[in-house]
Amino acid sequence: MKLDLLRFFKACNPSKTIDMAHEEERKYYIDFASVRGSDIIRELRRTIELLSRDEPTCQLFTGHIGCGKSTELLRLKDELEKKGFHVIYFESSQELDMADVDITEILLAIARQVSESLEKIKPGAIQPRGFRALLQGAANILATPIQIEGSAALPGIGTINASTEGEIGFSLPGGIGSITAKTKDSPKLRHQLRQYLEPRTNNILEAINNELLAPAIPLLQSLGKTGLVVIVDNLDRVDSVRKPTGRTQPEYLFVDRGEQLRRLSCHVVYTIPLGLIFSNDFSRLVNRFGVKPKVLPMVPVQQRQLVKDPSINNDFEPGLNLLRQMVLARAFPDVPPSDRLALIPLVFDAPETLDRLCRISGGHVRNLLGLLYSCLQQEDPPFSRQTLENTIKEYRDDLVAAITEDEWELLFQALEQKTVQGDEDYQTLLRSMFLFEYRDDQGRWYWINPALAEAARFKSWLSS
Repeated sequence: MKLDLLRFFKACNPSKTIDMAHEEERKYYIDFASVRGSDIIRELRRTIELLSRDEPTCQLFTGHIGCGKSTELLRLKDELEKKGFHVIYFESSQELDMADVDITEILLAIARQVSESLEKIKPGAIQPRGFRALLQGAANILATPIQIEGSAALPGIGTINASTEGEIGFSLPGGIGSITAKTKDSPKLRHQLRQYLEPRTNNILEAINNELLAPAIPLLQSLGKTGLVVIVDNLDRVDSVRKPTGRTQPEYLFVDRGEQLRRLSCHVVYTIPLGLIFSNDFSRLVNRFGVKPKVLPMVPVQQRQLVKDPSINNDFEPGLNLLRQMVLARAFPDVPPSDRLALIPLVFDAPETLDRLCRISGGHVRNLLGLLYSCLQQEDPPFSRQTLENTIKEYRDDLVAAITEDEWELLFQALEQKTVQGDEDYQTLLRSMFLFEYRDDQGRWYWINPALAEAARFKSWLSS
């Protein structure tokens, strides 16, 4: 057996998301549901399946950035498509400015993605004419013509502005795309557009539901589809900046305006910031959407920490074994899992080096891949223990440099109390990845990032 170095290098890219629809990429997927406490994707899928023909559903999904949410959502897309659903998945960060997002922009992004997808299936079948007035008004506010895309069914290519009269070639994706392209990088234009769209939010919702989704669902059913599902990824990345009202952006979008987000007449899954789980508004969030968010935790590499003695072996073998498989699958995707362990010497100088990598990651899959990728940048496999230790030291030093004395004290308090309380603690500890969240039979629990646990400051606290 020979290791394909280029293929391994590409597969270890921490910024790459596994798309389960592609057979080659599917070989890299490891199902961590058995050690994460529950199969969240199965729960999301069953909710959609059971209510597919009776009523639309709106579900929320969250977890640490980099813990594998996008990969799991693409798994959900693949499983639903196999059940006959038409699924539209898109990364909101590609359409929106995560530092400054408004409810109307999310709704327009969804409208654009749905209409664009339907246009590919049956060009010209959906004619959402109610959006024309909205786009004309937007063009007038922006004081600039808006380019409208043509298609085989809609040959007119031109511009829309406030003076346009009569029948014109109209493409909803093109119109919305022109608007968002002009406003995404311009706060001034974005503010002007919001002044126009905000009072018309309910009109936008009605246009999406009545002119886009209402005709789309029977059209899809006539083509043999079970229903329509929209998965909006990366909304968990919206910045936690404060609005002029004093509310943070996540609170404004998902608590104050959550009722409007859930009013779309199709199945929708939104990713939301993990900090909302620790917010005082959590109950209001649940009331707005009618469901509790599903949380994707880390992969446990150790059992619930009951004592502070680091000399006690606290390994959680099921989690470690799956992480070993995750690494080895990227090196040998065509080899059966049962045969991969015998190939460790082709990737690492010793099995203990692989275990060291898995433990120090804390079960954060992107961190693990990032460390592995750094090793690949330094030398060809098999990786020496020294190369891995140098990579870990750099990662640890970066974490230590970022944490203040006050944050150390907050971290120690969370470890003593075995809990995180309030959005401020979340922002400091979890979002900064100083602290990781896990789930087991007793519920959620927290422990320090293993790399940070090797800092002198933490070792001093342990011995005190």
